[in-house]
Amino acid sequence: MMETILNIYLIIKNGFVAEFRAVDYSLEGSEDEKINFLKSRAKEDYQIAQRFNSPCNSAGQFMKYSKFSKLESQGMQFQLFEEIFREYKVPQNPLICVTPVVDGIVLSD
Repeated sequence: MMETILNIYLIIKNGFVAEFRAVDYSLEGSEDEKINFLKSRAKEDYQIAQRFNSPCNSAGQFMKYSKFSKLESQGMQFQLFEEIFREYKVPQNPLICVTPVVDGIVLSD
């Protein structure tokens, strides 16, 4: 079945989540094939990914990566990607691959 899938980048600068980026694809295949495809494109896609704002508190400060990690451990990080999901018009529970980029270095397999 054809499905829109996303490579999402978590841009971390000095321990803070400073930006999100994303690239979409429409692919057919198994879930494993799609995930493997996204992982194979992670480094390349980063250069062409569309930029999105990351969350800030009321003082305009970015979220600490440790807070993001806590949300992730609770399965709640997807709430932070809502703008990305709307932009690419993906269904609920889309297939995504999240790649951290720490101080400019793409951390992918």
